Amino acid sequence: MEYLAYIPSPSRGVIHLGPIPLRGYAFCIIIGVFVAVWLGNRRWIARGGRTGTVADIAVWAVPFGLVGGRLYHVITDYELYFSEGRDWVDAFKVWQGGLGIWGAIALGAVGAWIGCRRRGIPLPAYADAIAPGIAFAQAIGRWGNWFNQELYGRETHVPWALHITSSEGGRVPGYYHPTFLYESLWCIGVGFLVIWADRRFKLGHGRAFALYVAAYCVGRGWIEYMRVDDAHHFLGLRLNDWTAMLVFLLAVLYIVLSTKKRPGREAVVEPGVADGTAEADAAGESGAGETAESGESGEAGDTAEAEKTDPAPRAESAAADDGRKAEAEEDAEADAKDEAGSAAKKS
Repeated sequence: MEYLAYIPSPSRGVIHLGPIPLRGYAFCIIIGVFVAVWLGNRRWIARGGRTGTVADIAVWAVPFGLVGGRLYHVITDYELYFSEGRDWVDAFKVWQGGLGIWGAIALGAVGAWIGCRRRGIPLPAYADAIAPGIAFAQAIGRWGNWFNQELYGRETHVPWALHITSSEGGRVPGYYHPTFLYESLWCIGVGFLVIWADRRFKLGHGRAFALYVAAYCVGRGWIEYMRVDDAHHFLGLRLNDWTAMLVFLLAVLYIVLSTKKRPGREAVVEPGVADGTAEADAAGESGAGETAESGESGEAGDTAEAEKTDPAPRAESAAADDGRKAEAEEDAEADAKDEAGSAAKKS
């Protein structure tokens, strides 16, 4: 059957720059991290935090998240690495794909908690700031699956079908649902949903992050159901479907309980920011006062210095004073004469 339109797969997912391999999967992950940190920093500053704090904590969160994502994948798909005929060393080859978002979020939260604790910052406030950025990072990261020709859905004849050309790892070339694209678009929608809801309802104390988790789980549920790659099943559903349902319920429960216990948003997200501003203002006022005082004393000093260097003004002032004294004495003598004349007339 001929397809009038489809999404082509890249002929290869790695380009060699001399001895250095440049992998599309790694680039997507790295770009996603930068987007998450950039947007998280803007949101953190808008909430009253310092610039650079998000990046400092990400130094802890990102490595923990990568390890957690890989661990979840290896544990849930252990037969790919530890069954007969498999090489367990492949479990460390992250560039070949295989990062479970559930493990990445869970262990990444541990790393973020360590970073927040070192700076005295509440983890829920930090999580709210970076929540949309994580969604956008996932949207970018899913394109890494396109480079690796993996995680596609059932066969289809839709115009946007994904053309798989590789036969490695048990793949069968053909046209399939591009579930990587579905999830990428869904994550973009989740990111904008969290931004809108956060502005509209002033979400705080971790509720923006919980909304991201719940919304993502809804999309992951139906997208996971379409995938045809090998996975463990339980009661007819893939393991990740059950994980999505459980995490969704926990996220909704957190939103409900948090709203009752801690309504509104944190007044202070990073201790010391407001105090630092007040101290800066006080320093500015003190500087202004010192400037005024120095200006006054400078003027007085200038006057005194001018008098020392130029004696003419002092001479003129002394002459004027003498003139005023002479006039006063003459007036006093005239008054005395008038009084004496008046007395003589009366006598």
